Amino acid sequence: MVVLKVTLLEGRSMEKKRELVKRLTEAAARHLKEPQEEIRVILYEIRRDQWAAGGVLFSDKEGG
Repeated sequence: MVVLKVTLLEGRSMEKKRELVKRLTEAAARHLKEPQEEIRVILYEIRRDQWAAGGVLFSDKEGG
């Protein structure tokens, strides 16, 4: 079994997340020569007020 953990800022549509999971699964299965059924993907969505870069919260950079 393979587990892929993806951390991203919240706010993406369900459609985009579905496509991401599909493509990651396909790529991992192809590269690792594992069946797709053995690939797990976990999405960790982080609020913009809990992620910072350069000492500034993303929620502050983007005006809230």
